Amino acid sequence: MTSAIDTLLSILDLETLETNLFRANSPQSGWQRVFGGQVIGQALVAASRTIDASRAAHSLHCYFMRPGDPKVPIIYQVNPLRDGRSFSTRSVLAIQHGKAIFTMEASFHTKEEGFSHQITMPDIPAPEDLPTETELFEKYTEMAPENIKAYFRRNRPIEIRPANMEHYVMRKKLEPVQYVWVRTTSKLPDDPAIHKCALAYASDMTLLDTSLFAHGLSVFSKTISAASLDHAMWFHDDFRADEWLLYSQDSPWTGSARGFNRGSLFKRDGTLVASAAQEGLIRIKNDR
Repeated sequence: MTSAIDTLLSILDLETLETNLFRANSPQSGWQRVFGGQVIGQALVAASRTIDASRAAHSLHCYFMRPGDPKVPIIYQVNPLRDGRSFSTRSVLAIQHGKAIFTMEASFHTKEEGFSHQITMPDIPAPEDLPTETELFEKYTEMAPENIKAYFRRNRPIEIRPANMEHYVMRKKLEPVQYVWVRTTSKLPDDPAIHKCALAYASDMTLLDTSLFAHGLSVFSKTISAASLDHAMWFHDDFRADEWLLYSQDSPWTGSARGFNRGSLFKRDGTLVASAAQEGLIRIKNDR
């Protein structure tokens, strides 16, 4: 198990302070604010700790209200809104410095049988046919900006393999669509809830960036301020986050300093296992 996965599992292992009250820490990786996926994953862990094991998370809806401070712990307060015959609903509030920084509502469902259909997985090269992150870094290191170099040097718990690297290394306007294979960098425990929390963590990666493809920019661009505003996720089928999943993303609209993005996550056999949607701030910096 890599040190990055050890760190991920440690930040997802919340400390219980009292009934429905939990405390979590952030990795000290040099970021000025807490990564949004971390807060989503930790909030889902907190909610899951209050749910009977027979029910699994099937959806979550989040709002980011203030930047998280990585230097201090985050307190997660869970409000058990409802426990019905087949569904349970939880509200989670994340607090730092006495103020709310994030809120999430999540729903849990006892598995049932019913109608079934899904969209078709895009025909994309397999992850083995794409460069590894190390190979990508070596290939593009000379042309990439320094902040992107620093990103790829960092030891991270999630490995990504983009089907196309043009967006990351040149300011070319592209169709607002991207395909990225994702998985954790090492094996996770067998608990399905951990895999959902890990995928919730990973789902915030690259999604907002999709809305910048059409403008020849990325979230690393120094001319913009970018941040997640809200995030929603739906879990459809069983999966392992330590096995390759294709994250198919598109951005149908951007405007008013906001970008809207959608994502579908498929197993290698074509099974759609999760969907995500996110709106983010994309504000042009005014340096005058």
